[in-house]
Amino acid sequence: MWIYEKKLQYPVKVGKCDLRLAKVLMEQYGGADGELAAALRYLNQRYTIPDKVIGLLTDIGTEEFAHLEMIATMIYKLTKDATPEQMWEAGLGPHYVAHGNALFYTNSGGTPFTVTYISAKGDPIADLYEDIAAEEKARASYQWMIDSTDDVDIQDSLKFLREREIIHALRFREAVEILKDKESEQTIF
Repeated sequence: MWIYEKKLQYPVKVGKCDLRLAKVLMEQYGGADGELAAALRYLNQRYTIPDKVIGLLTDIGTEEFAHLEMIATMIYKLTKDATPEQMWEAGLGPHYVAHGNALFYTNSGGTPFTVTYISAKGDPIADLYEDIAAEEKARASYQWMIDSTDDVDIQDSLKFLREREIIHALRFREAVEILKDKESEQTIF
């Protein structure tokens, strides 16, 4: 189904070690509105979505995995040279004790990822509106992350991700309209 190209969707550069930002980015790594939740949500919902828009969920779900890879790279680069003392000072002590410098799917508060983050109603319109909301929440989170750092390299990557969330929300809105048009055609007869 997938062909993996061994490069990031967009380059990730980090100007400096920033554990505070790394902790914030964990929200997009393993949080309720993060990239893993989005990827799994969309790839799961495609089984109950009409054929007219199934490809959209597959495409965007796959792209969310690319975003997850970018976030993981940012977190890794932001934390790789940190000492245990610095991890504790940044509020990442419990993470360090449990996982060392390894990435682990948690939100910024340290709560592990849970499948309760994945929404699927089985009603295509309801699911697409949920997807629009998820993309808008991710867009807002990325903006707040951009505002939280002065590292122009990280800001650049975060701006790319923010823009992709805007595009995804637009595409989901288009899918709603496609399905609503399909419903109205069926009610005519």
